[in-house]
Amino acid sequence: MISHNGQTLAYIGDAIFELMVREYLLENKEVKVGALHQETVSLTCAQGQADALRVIEPHLSSNELAVVKRGRNGKLTRKARNVNLQTYQHATGLEALFGYLHLQKNHSRVKALFEIIITEND
Repeated sequence: MISHNGQTLAYIGDAIFELMVREYLLENKEVKVGALHQETVSLTCAQGQADALRVIEPHLSSNELAVVKRGRNGKLTRKARNVNLQTYQHATGLEALFGYLHLQKNHSRVKALFEIIITEND
């Protein structure tokens, strides 16, 4: 297991998740940039990420669930804005998982989990 703390994993995972959302939307949606931005925000905001975690949670291994908990239960370095604390923590758990899998170079698993999320949102 990677030795980074949950917040560090979430830091990189947030970037990975947002990039995947943006690439997916560019490849699959033919809309104006403003609409792309709105859809990106809806999927990458704390509520969107918390919802995504609920979608993939039944598909996670025990190790992956431990990473989610590590991210979710870690000491928060910033205050949640516009959402309750539980939603923010779940979003951080999703980010930590994507960061962990990315740093493990397990790109096929990142892609598989992302596909589950996108399938649920389409």
